[in-house]
Amino acid sequence: MCVGIPARIEECDEISAIVDLTGTRREISMMMLDGEAKPGDWVLVHAGYAVTLLDPDEAQETLRLMVEMANHAD
Repeated sequence: MCVGIPARIEECDEISAIVDLTGTRREISMMMLDGEAKPGDWVLVHAGYAVTLLDPDEAQETLRLMVEMANHAD
């Protein structure tokens, strides 16, 4: 099973970006998005790559659901 995590772009160029992944800053590849993202946008990150742009509301709801699932995993 593959899991993608929503992340907000803090800074980016066409090759890489610094994103906020639930409070942790990470560098990811932007090469799959062909320069269509900008700081403030939300992306779905999988295996170190931004794979698609996300609607901000969808990103927040996904993060909320992930936290809820983690809290019920015990």
